[in-house]
Amino acid sequence: MYKLIAVDLDDTLLNDELQVTEGTKKAMADALEQGVIVTIATGRMYASAQQIAKNINLNVPIITYQGALVKTLLDGKVLYERSVPTDAAKELYAYCQANKLHLQLYVDDELYSTEDNDRIQKYSKQSNIPYHIEPDFSKLIEHPMNKLLMIDEPERLDEVAHELQTLIGDRVHITKSKANYLEIMHKEGTKGHALRYLAEYIGCTMEETIAIGDAWNDREMVMAAGLGVAMGNAVPALKELADYITLTNNEDGVKHVIEKFVLNR
Repeated sequence: MYKLIAVDLDDTLLNDELQVTEGTKKAMADALEQGVIVTIATGRMYASAQQIAKNINLNVPIITYQGALVKTLLDGKVLYERSVPTDAAKELYAYCQANKLHLQLYVDDELYSTEDNDRIQKYSKQSNIPYHIEPDFSKLIEHPMNKLLMIDEPERLDEVAHELQTLIGDRVHITKSKANYLEIMHKEGTKGHALRYLAEYIGCTMEETIAIGDAWNDREMVMAAGLGVAMGNAVPALKELADYITLTNNEDGVKHVIEKFVLNR
């Protein structure tokens, strides 16, 4: 029944030790043997997601940057890409300067910060990606970017999201991937848009897709998929939208979904 499965990475496919269990790897491999395409759909940059995809032997196009970039693993071919409008990026940069907010840029799949602080260090370690320091983002802000990211306390970012919705919300997609990560993409740079594109690309209907996630940034693909799945550790708002709630990321929740709905075990 299902031909395409899109799985979020952090707190979904990855457990709290940032690992994919052997049981989940086997379930994914078994699904692939049955002709089902299994891919990842993550907010991470391509360079970071690529490492994980290769480690679990995925050989398919992957969805990165919250859906703003779909790119093949073998030859690095870009299939789908959306960049944040330059005028909106400039306004966001000015807003972050005025409000002393930590902002990260992604240019040519490279990570940038204006200062070397604990936020960029922690993010870099988690993503297993090096970073660059550029004190003057005006040198970079006009470059095409798949997303921009702010890191701060959850409550403050909730306020920021509300203010940015008024400031640039007509031109960008604003979402949270974690409580302390606020991310800005193109209006069509969502996991839902990317999943629809990928389904059409491989020749299946949306009813033949499964999407699995845990955070609010997974909302669009969970709603778009034929079977939208929320992890047991997902935010409550996503659970309310999902067709099915699986086990947590530490209980092989992804493996459970594949076995139940694809492998019929």
